[in-house]
Amino acid sequence: MTEIIGSYGGYRRTLSFGFACLIYHATEVFCERNYSYKNDALGKTVGQMIGAARSARQNIVEGSSRAGTSKETELRLYDVAKGSLEELAGDYEAFIIGRGEVPWAENDPCALRLMSIALDRYQGPLSRHDYGEYILAMRKRFGEFLEAEDPIVAANSVLIAIDQACRLLHRQMESVADTFREEGGFTERMSKARLETRDAQVAAQGAPKCPKCGKPMRKVIARKGRNAGNPFWACTGYPDCKGTRNYTA
Repeated sequence: MTEIIGSYGGYRRTLSFGFACLIYHATEVFCERNYSYKNDALGKTVGQMIGAARSARQNIVEGSSRAGTSKETELRLYDVAKGSLEELAGDYEAFIIGRGEVPWAENDPCALRLMSIALDRYQGPLSRHDYGEYILAMRKRFGEFLEAEDPIVAANSVLIAIDQACRLLHRQMESVADTFREEGGFTERMSKARLETRDAQVAAQGAPKCPKCGKPMRKVIARKGRNAGNPFWACTGYPDCKGTRNYTA
């Protein structure tokens, strides 16, 4: 039987969420070290940066949690997460340029060193405790760059992490879209499950078998043609099978 509620909540297994967590914590550290009342009197920059980092993390969580009932909502929330990361990248880029520097080129030695560090895909138990241990281990692994005391190194490193997270989110969105094209969404699963239950009920009541494929048939009413309004037996395998039988009361 078709499952009405699809799979959901596997965000801790994704690399995009791992990067989003690292970016969030690195942004907290960065803002604490580099902004104060003097250069951010109203706290707007800090609020925007930490808010954008948090939005990315939390929208991945919510998108994954809604995956079982709405692919459209899942896609939209992943897109919001990606947009929040791109917004955050603008703040880091402005910080670097504001200090007379330019963001690292792709072949910069520091960028290449950072890109050589791998983020492990989490495979442990889906518990907050175990995932917390994993994130702390990954923060330590990337700490030389993402939480560097040199603000230019830290800002450039977070920019690279953001780019990676955005690429991963884009792939996730493509995968969700492909799944929707092939399997449909919540509404389609509900309809399919209802038809399966109805077909099983019909078969249990002694409905004839399809003369073409042998599947049980269901009683339907012709909607058009010279037999419009009259009942007939149609194969439950329709549209793959178009077998029919005359209906007799």
